[in-house]
Amino acid sequence: MKTIRKIDRHIKGQPTSDGAGVRLTRILSNHTQELLDPFLMLDFFGSDNPDDFMSGFPWHPHRGMETVTYMIDGKVEHGDSIGNSGVIGKGDIQWMTAGSGIIHQEMPKYEGGKMYGFQLWVNLPSASKMIPPRYQDIPSGKVPVVELENKTKVRVLAGTFNGIRGPVENIIADPEYFDVEMPENTELIVPVAEDHTVFAYIFEGSAGFDENSKDLLHAGTGVLFGHGDQVLAQTGSSKSRFIMIAGKPIKESIAWQGPIVMNTQQELSLAFKELREGTFIKKS
Repeated sequence: MKTIRKIDRHIKGQPTSDGAGVRLTRILSNHTQELLDPFLMLDFFGSDNPDDFMSGFPWHPHRGMETVTYMIDGKVEHGDSIGNSGVIGKGDIQWMTAGSGIIHQEMPKYEGGKMYGFQLWVNLPSASKMIPPRYQDIPSGKVPVVELENKTKVRVLAGTFNGIRGPVENIIADPEYFDVEMPENTELIVPVAEDHTVFAYIFEGSAGFDENSKDLLHAGTGVLFGHGDQVLAQTGSSKSRFIMIAGKPIKESIAWQGPIVMNTQQELSLAFKELREGTFIKKS
């Protein structure tokens, strides 16, 4: 028998700044990582004021995790220590596996308008924390869009929806990542694996996720779901757009400081020691 997941808790993002002063909303952080395993952090950035984002994210290290940048609008330029470079724009995805260590930068390429998108951090299990780093740059044209009879549109960034698989492959956590647009007065049921962590974040309009309640949640609200194998989404008199992300928990200890995520304090201390001594980047 199919079971609709109930909302376990609401998650409100907190305004903050990061990088060289980029203003953003931090939805997931080290305060939520035990609940959201394998997901570590989720940032939402959305502004048409260049003062909020032009300082960008200059060169900085990562180890032991993956970063996922999804652009709703605007452009960001990437460069890293293993020779990758490129620009991602509207609807594009950048999925970077830091593994044993990478140093990169993400800087806005401003051409007017809004800088609008998400960055998600995904943990790596201990067996994969020191794999060679890699990088995937996925253009919007390769992201399939599933349109249902009720005009709901689901952009499949990763994982599978209605038999359609997203373009991001060979990712350790093997998550599902959907960008969902729902018209007014519609309903959507999304199958999910029972053992996966599942959450959603509304960034336009309003939606409900509880079959026993007509209360709608507004943009800026995230929800963590309880147990079950389906998620129900509903809209009322206004349309909605939200992301839904699911992944299998790793269930390992975490030692996390800044951009480096390991399993023990000893591993974390070693990473920062190598960073100071110039041995952080490993040769493949």
